Amino acid sequence: MIRVLVVEDDPVAADAHRLYVERVAGFSVSGVAHTGAEAKRFVEQHPIDLLLLDLYLPDAHGLQISRALRAANPNIDVIAVTSARDLAMVRAAVSAGVVQYLLKPFTFATLRDKLERYAEFRNAVMAAGEAAGQADVDRALATLRGTDGIGLPKGMSADTLDSVVAALRETPEGLSAVGAASAVGISRVTARRYLEHLADTGTVVRRPQYGQVGRPELFYRLAAG
Repeated sequence: MIRVLVVEDDPVAADAHRLYVERVAGFSVSGVAHTGAEAKRFVEQHPIDLLLLDLYLPDAHGLQISRALRAANPNIDVIAVTSARDLAMVRAAVSAGVVQYLLKPFTFATLRDKLERYAEFRNAVMAAGEAAGQADVDRALATLRGTDGIGLPKGMSADTLDSVVAALRETPEGLSAVGAASAVGISRVTARRYLEHLADTGTVVRRPQYGQVGRPELFYRLAAG
């Protein structure tokens, strides 16, 4: 099992991230920390393979935490979780030992893809030990990079999917396809396709809302957790 420490200052988000990680085969959550200091103390007392690390913590920047923990234990890997879209931040994250960069808000499918790619990379490196040549190195790094939108039906994009999820998160009572289309800026047909995909993967739940006349309208809301 790959042992994960979730580092997130928002208790609700931390619990959601923990539940997401625990749904992915081969990963276990060893603990949850809400500050950089808590993360340091936990790593000193428990073996950890991977940090799921929010970059904006109340007592320190996540990249400072990443550098400090990796200086003490270079075998710890880091997946950064943040809403920061500044490419300079992405560059700084790479220099701090971050192997994956995950933008908030994200779906379970997006995190699962990152974790599975990390596991594949980790297993390949540990099994091979030494590369036979440049091709082996390129294959290992390509496993981490992957392709945006992998695992999505043809014609769907990860960015649009995340936008639909963000709209649902801002509307706890749920959205219809018309409401989601208006919130995201896409057509009703496109919105319904994304909503149905989220429902099929268990990210949202459907519920009919009955009006005075005609067929009930489907509403979609984020599933618990």
